[in-house]
Amino acid sequence: MKIERDFYNRDALTVAEEVLGKTLVHITEEGITKGKIVEVEAYVGPKDRASHAYNNLYSERTKIQYGEGGYVYVYLIYGMHICMNIVVNKISMPEVLLLRALEPLEGIELMKKRRKTDKVKLLCNGPGKLCQAMGIGKDNYGEDLCGDFLYLENGVLVQKEQILKSKRINIDYAGEAKDYLWRFTIKDSSYVSK
Repeated sequence: MKIERDFYNRDALTVAEEVLGKTLVHITEEGITKGKIVEVEAYVGPKDRASHAYNNLYSERTKIQYGEGGYVYVYLIYGMHICMNIVVNKISMPEVLLLRALEPLEGIELMKKRRKTDKVKLLCNGPGKLCQAMGIGKDNYGEDLCGDFLYLENGVLVQKEQILKSKRINIDYAGEAKDYLWRFTIKDSSYVSK
């Protein structure tokens, strides 16, 4: 069953734990791909030096974060990799969840073709990899996750004791925020990023 708006209109740290185990679905002309969310990072807007919306930075790039939850925020890193974020919280509360890793569930042959690898564990074990495997690009910026082509479905319920919290990755520039335990992973999943 598709996740509804109310799920997203809550704070990032709450949604981060509950989004683990949910299924990301992308329907394209090439086919349908699905993956179970096994790793996310929370970025908590104005007070988080690692956030693109730190200090209430409002720009053409970040404006989607200032709307209601349940929309897609994508951006390019290193000039080559797309990263997908889920906008959460209420209007004017710019918080997002970076999708860091999925466990491939459906459309695996299509994912292999897109990623040019036969190794299933390497299809979605990083934010750029999962976007490539799932066919997510810059044109998905602002897409409604309550729509019909890119959305979340209920998946498996992950118990609190199965959730690990750790420091976020590659944000050494972010002062004290680099030490926040805002990376959430499913314990013992072999599909998390390295």
